Amino acid sequence: MLTLSSARVEIGARTLLKETSLLIKQGEKVALVGANGMGKTTLLRSIAGDHVLAAGTVNVPARTAYLRQETPRLDASDGQTALEYLLEASPLTPARREMDRLTGLMSTTTGDDLDGAIDQYSELHERFVHSGGYELDATAEQIATGVGLDADALLTPVGALSGGQRRKLDLAGLLLAGGDLFILDEPTNHLDVSAKKWVMNFLGQTEATVLVVSHDVKLMDSSFDRVLALENAQIDSYKGTYSDFVRQRAENEAQRAHQAKSIGREASRLEETKKVFSKGNATHAAKRRALQRRIDTLNERMKDHAPAVRRRQLRVRFPEPARTGDRVLDVTGLSKAYGDHRVFSDVDFSIRRGDMLLLVGVNGAGKTTLLRCLSDRETADAGEVRLGANVKVGFYAQEHEDIIAKASVLDNLRGSVPDASEGELRGVLGHFGLVGDVATQEAGTLSGGEKTKLALARLMVARANLLLLDEPTNNLDPQSVEALLAALQHYEGTVVLVSHDADFVSQLAPERILLLPESQLTYFDERILGMIPQR
Repeated sequence: MLTLSSARVEIGARTLLKETSLLIKQGEKVALVGANGMGKTTLLRSIAGDHVLAAGTVNVPARTAYLRQETPRLDASDGQTALEYLLEASPLTPARREMDRLTGLMSTTTGDDLDGAIDQYSELHERFVHSGGYELDATAEQIATGVGLDADALLTPVGALSGGQRRKLDLAGLLLAGGDLFILDEPTNHLDVSAKKWVMNFLGQTEATVLVVSHDVKLMDSSFDRVLALENAQIDSYKGTYSDFVRQRAENEAQRAHQAKSIGREASRLEETKKVFSKGNATHAAKRRALQRRIDTLNERMKDHAPAVRRRQLRVRFPEPARTGDRVLDVTGLSKAYGDHRVFSDVDFSIRRGDMLLLVGVNGAGKTTLLRCLSDRETADAGEVRLGANVKVGFYAQEHEDIIAKASVLDNLRGSVPDASEGELRGVLGHFGLVGDVATQEAGTLSGGEKTKLALARLMVARANLLLLDEPTNNLDPQSVEALLAALQHYEGTVVLVSHDADFVSQLAPERILLLPESQLTYFDERILGMIPQR
């Protein structure tokens, strides 16, 4: 069970949630929805204890598991495989170690010490068996397979995993550990269709309470029985699935609009009546005052029935870039490995001015690593990357590593255009919906969607003519994805793109595709979309 009592959530000068009380019952499955920047991630952080409430209290079960939105940098010992790391997440692993210790002790001791060791082992073994300890390895592998980590990935050192694989491993560890409350922020990021279905089924069947932030409509329609809508610092609760919520909200807003119209007509009628008493004696003056009080009351009611304030639609456009030579990028024999783990080898391709190249491959195939080598953020083991004449590279990193967490949003943008005025910077941020007090907020406190928008704003003002984009739609709401799509469709430079969003890719229709790790270059075909995990 989860309870909020008069909870108030603030970031800097922004109030993300006014005093709110909320009860989520044990076993209930709840989706938290709202536009980017409304405060969903910060609310989850507040519930999980990562962010301090400005007022009020929150109570959660002792066994609460929290999946953060950002892809984790897993803390693993040297050479530890993904499977070894996953098993460490289970509360049964320390018990298994203790049983092994006691087994060794029983073979080397006698007398009272032996009797004590036998008693301890027997008690621990009974609990271990009852909790499914002997199925631990099989359960871990089943969960890993469910979220999309195959046998090769489980045997890969944690340090060599891609961002998507680390995200899946983090999710698998959380599900293996279990708990009475799961707090999940965008749990289906990086998951393909089959993995999403598996997670939906798991969440639907678990006895735990589940609170999820997601832009995945199928997830929210299949596994949840209540929707909390966070908007304008308030939470409205809707019973049913996400589709039920959309329908109920539309009906509620239509009803509010009708009521507001009726109240407005009555207020206008009273204004006309008040004019009749505009002149006259004290009795008329008293009637005017009485009518004005009724009009004021109606105006206050009008506020309650006014349509919810919607954030303005994003209008993003990349400025016209400087012209490059015909050949923008040539890659020859590029190879990269981490220790014994070979990521890709002998990659060859060329890009001409105005091309759009899509990198396709399963998680761990080397897409992000290749982009980082192209941007000179990592050094390849072999091969060469040659930029053409007058090429300026702009790199969008899916983990937002270029954003300075302790600097303000304005200062982060100012780093890309030092000579710009604050007004000009705020104008750019406004195009991405980062308005008002958000501009002076520490960038590290932004939601994932807001960080994506800030990173895209920095990319836009840099006026690069070669964009290297690594999962630019992650954490964006559908309206923001549409805005980014339109911007890239009108962009006159050259693009190398990694994306798991098949709908997004389909509408961009890149000219060519590079398949990894095979390093096979082919022309775009709609059939290739079947190789891309659906958003």
